[in-house]
Amino acid sequence: MTSRPNGSLYTHTENHIATVEFGHPASNSFPSELLERLAKAFKDLSDDDKVHVIILKSEGEKAFCAGASFDELVAITTLEEGKTFFSGFANVINAMRKCTKPIIGRIQGKTVGGGVGLASACDYCMATEAASIKLSELTIGIGPFVIEPAVSGKIGLAAFKSLAWDATQWKNAYWAKEKGLYSRVFETIKELDSEIQLLAERIASFNPEATRKMKAALWKGTDDWDTLLAERASISGELVLSEFTKNALQKFKK
Repeated sequence: MTSRPNGSLYTHTENHIATVEFGHPASNSFPSELLERLAKAFKDLSDDDKVHVIILKSEGEKAFCAGASFDELVAITTLEEGKTFFSGFANVINAMRKCTKPIIGRIQGKTVGGGVGLASACDYCMATEAASIKLSELTIGIGPFVIEPAVSGKIGLAAFKSLAWDATQWKNAYWAKEKGLYSRVFETIKELDSEIQLLAERIASFNPEATRKMKAALWKGTDDWDTLLAERASISGELVLSEFTKNALQKFKK
């Protein structure tokens, strides 16, 4: 696991398969800098003709992603800072949907908030039994506004409501599979990695033009997300300045 305070991001391409691996010492959470680097990675891979498919994964064997950086949330003092921070997740989700290459999500452990948004923005996800999910944003006075279109689009509005309103409850990996977030669930990380590699190899052997057109067809109707997710980032940026949220974050910090 990386010890870098701003996290790490590594990209490796072999046999037309690009692997993007992110990490952060705080349960693979995302500071702004790491979100910017991830969005850029997807844009660059989208333009790389040598890449036919992308695997998105995180470091370690525990949490896949703990969502937004707690330290940065606490440090926000202005509306502009808040909007800029939450725009980080908006930019990553938009980069993923615009990416011309299919993205396979490898979810090995618990996933919270923005991490659920990343998994939802993948075109296909596999997970382990440890990959429970939770949207805890309402507990600190904000909400999963930015990621809602991606999550609702993947699991449906009713399932999203269940996650958003019951903000303290974990939903297990089989619930997530039943709702469509995960396509397959495995007992071990070894099994997960083996099946992801096999799938990536199969997709990499397909006609790149066909997979590009398939992805575009499946993301049809999301052209307004550049504007929509920016608006949602503004809502979260305003709420994070509320007295309720400031108090909740301080309690959590203690």
